[in-house]
Amino acid sequence: MADVNVAVIYYSATGSVFQLAQAAQSGAEGAGAEVRLRKVHELAPQEAIQSNEGWAAHALETQDVPEATLDDLEWADVILLGSPTRYGLPTAQLKQFLDQTGPLWGTGKLVDKVASSFTSTGTSHGGQESTILAINNTFYHWGSIIVAPGYADPIQFQAGNPYGTSHISNNGANPPGETEKAAMAFQAKRCVDVARRLKKGSAA
Repeated sequence: MADVNVAVIYYSATGSVFQLAQAAQSGAEGAGAEVRLRKVHELAPQEAIQSNEGWAAHALETQDVPEATLDDLEWADVILLGSPTRYGLPTAQLKQFLDQTGPLWGTGKLVDKVASSFTSTGTSHGGQESTILAINNTFYHWGSIIVAPGYADPIQFQAGNPYGTSHISNNGANPPGETEKAAMAFQAKRCVDVARRLKKGSAA
């Protein structure tokens, strides 16, 4: 039985963040964790989704991915949140989910959970770091323990973002490559390792 529970919760329109989320799942499972991969609820109207071929295709591709609930957050020892950027901020879809976490926050059930975030942008310098930092603002309020990848593994010197894994999608035309996926897997593994040490320390 796994000793660390990981919730990978994401929003993705055309699939880039979804692929990073899958890499996070793989990395966490490889580190011995149990993982729940969850998407947040879609807010956009169907006509908007259907007007974009990539968006419509991805919605169909991931129709069976379960939607995130507050139970997933309470269950998790590690919370990994992923979102594309919208003007340097996370999407409304992810933000709405986070806005529903008041009952958990108010009862201290998110305190001391290990947390980290990741993103994808359509263009270079499209708000990657500011999106990650904006997501992390929620972790501060929860009292979670933010674990960034830093440069704690050689892959980070290739990926280049110590705040969290990020990717340039060229507006959906360029899927994450092996470097980005390896960086995401490392970020997830690092979070699992830290959470495991925290749990062992608390039990000692």
